[in-house]
Amino acid sequence: MTQTPLQDSTSTSATAATPPVAKRVPLERTHHGDTFVDHYEWLRDKESAEVVEHLKAENAYQEAVTAHQEPLREAIFQEIKGRTQETDLSVPHRNDDWWYFSRSVEGKEYGIQCRVRAADTEDKIADWTPPAVEPGVEIPGEEVLLDGNVEAEGKPFFSVGGSAVTVDGNLYAFAVDNSGDERFTLRIKDLRTGELLPDVIENVFYGVSFSPDGTRIFYTVVDDSWRPYQVKAHVLGTPVTNDVVIYQEDDAAMWLGFELSSDRRHLVLGIGCSEYSETRLLRFDDPAQTVSAVISRNERVLYEAEPFLLDGEERILITHNRGAINSMVSLADPAELQKPLAQQQWQTVVEHSDDVRVNGAGVTSTHLIVSIRKDTIERVQVMGLAGLGTPAQQAPVEPAFDEELYTAGVGGSDYEAPVIRLGYTSYFTPSRVYDFVLPTPERPAGELLLRKESPVLGGYDGSDYVATREWAEARDGTRIPLSVLRHKAVKQDATAAGLVYGYGSYEMSMDPGFGIARLSLLDRGVVFVIAHIRGGGELGRHWYENGKKLTKKNTFTDFVDATDWLADSGWVDPARIAALGGSAGGLLMGAVANMAPEKYAAIVAQVPFVDPLTSILDPDLPLSALEWEEWGNPITDPQVYDYMKSYSPYQNVREVAYPRIAAVTSFNDTRVLYVEPAKWVQELRNRNTGSEPILMKIEMDGGHGGASGRYVQWRERAWDYAFIADSLGATGLLPGAGLK
Repeated sequence: MTQTPLQDSTSTSATAATPPVAKRVPLERTHHGDTFVDHYEWLRDKESAEVVEHLKAENAYQEAVTAHQEPLREAIFQEIKGRTQETDLSVPHRNDDWWYFSRSVEGKEYGIQCRVRAADTEDKIADWTPPAVEPGVEIPGEEVLLDGNVEAEGKPFFSVGGSAVTVDGNLYAFAVDNSGDERFTLRIKDLRTGELLPDVIENVFYGVSFSPDGTRIFYTVVDDSWRPYQVKAHVLGTPVTNDVVIYQEDDAAMWLGFELSSDRRHLVLGIGCSEYSETRLLRFDDPAQTVSAVISRNERVLYEAEPFLLDGEERILITHNRGAINSMVSLADPAELQKPLAQQQWQTVVEHSDDVRVNGAGVTSTHLIVSIRKDTIERVQVMGLAGLGTPAQQAPVEPAFDEELYTAGVGGSDYEAPVIRLGYTSYFTPSRVYDFVLPTPERPAGELLLRKESPVLGGYDGSDYVATREWAEARDGTRIPLSVLRHKAVKQDATAAGLVYGYGSYEMSMDPGFGIARLSLLDRGVVFVIAHIRGGGELGRHWYENGKKLTKKNTFTDFVDATDWLADSGWVDPARIAALGGSAGGLLMGAVANMAPEKYAAIVAQVPFVDPLTSILDPDLPLSALEWEEWGNPITDPQVYDYMKSYSPYQNVREVAYPRIAAVTSFNDTRVLYVEPAKWVQELRNRNTGSEPILMKIEMDGGHGGASGRYVQWRERAWDYAFIADSLGATGLLPGAGLK
């Protein structure tokens, strides 16, 4: 069905409302001899009543301008709701003597965490076969660990930042955020009595773990710039003021995290940035409790390390980029690590390849598990530990799937289990959970066991949609992979609407994945293109390095070139193309809005990082110092300063006709502060020579991911998609499309 863009709908509504005008308070900032005058930096003061009133006025303006989209928003929301099985549950996963799973209930915003006791027999495969659980049906012996709906009652926001259970299954720790600022309160529940222990730890970051003996709990703390910098241990039953700092990371450019080794003999501390790292190990049975480095960060190696026992001998599995830009996997004797790095002898387990990116490796008691990326697709390989690192090493075994574009990843594994849990999805295959039976001499290929495919209601049929891999040519000749999604009813007659989505930073890959909300756009005839641009990780480490620091503009030009591919593809009307991106993808939106505003009918920038120069020039702002490895350090390097200033969206708004733009943000976001889109929107309105509205929608109770409840999140997605569909004149369903 061909539609024409509703060119006047939003513009006409805009005349009934007046956009808020922030006062101009000039603030000069000089670096490397360059002075920039920022008129809207005063909007950073979130404690100011004047700022809050301005943000509320922005919401009132966007509500007035988009009021006519409300029926479309409601329709898309109902489509999301109508395709979602609201009363559902996850596939139980086994941890020690219990099966853990999550239930969702129709009408309730949050999940309910549950468990049921596992059985042990002589049949290990049977013992690791999840119990049959049904939506809405309680099973005998089922226990509720945490009901998010009860915890969230009366709170403006609710999110769980980590949970853990002691090995004996008696204690459950959980960390809750009630404001969206990603600082959590850690509490511990005695599952035998249902009572909360008096131990309460405030302001912890993501991730909690008990020590194997259950007497201590480990957690992470952030500094004033929101960087995780301490791992602490709390002894149960003692004052929190006595908690011990296991390790403190003082380098402002390094991120700190931790986990337990697979065999739970070590606490593994991960310290790093995007270019090099350091792993430190703490043996739980070490009386001195010393923390030792595997490879010093001074060697500038990017690596991860996993200690384990191989034939009873201590070994360390190292996934690293030493002489291997796409990384490789090696095996080291701890004694070797005492020598200078150049003298150490490691055994190669997975050799380097220019075509295969090694993402990580881990172990069970019997097998090595490796995550790789080949031809943009993430895959899993396994091999037995017998002979590892020797000529007798076994060949890798890869679970086989039958789609061209898919994502398969390890969803969990237990050290003693005969299976690993895999997650699988593609653009039009709802998420599946498999258990992969690890290869044995009797089963050399292993075995894939489908445990669940997430149900999609409303008459969904994946064969109604088409996903293809296409390639755009960048202006420097580089081939850019595209994933092109459409309803099969769309004809290649240059009349359809199109949407280009991109991210392109931090080596993050935009992997194939199913999305119920996206169907609402496809059903309205929108051709949805995911541009796998440089700066992401889809084609290995080179792909990332050619889109960061002083090559960052490749990310933006790749996106524009992907847009040109779509405009010339014969599928869409070039006048009916929109762009969508969030966070660092929001910076992408701001950059392409300045570079090529005429190519887009609308742009939606979600939590957009549109004033990166201001943020990164201030190391005291949240997470700023951690960004130097991605963008460069404009404080010390004038070349980086000049380069960043040449593309930073806020500094490069110009006198031009901009398309309609929506900046969507959250008041309590700690990663991309609301002030960035607030300033950007003001500057866009100042210089826009066109008549299309520039809007800001701000969630006053949300964080970086928006609001917390699932229904609220569905409505937010419906808002974004209705704005896009309305801007493209793609508001009506294709014949036969939509909910059945």
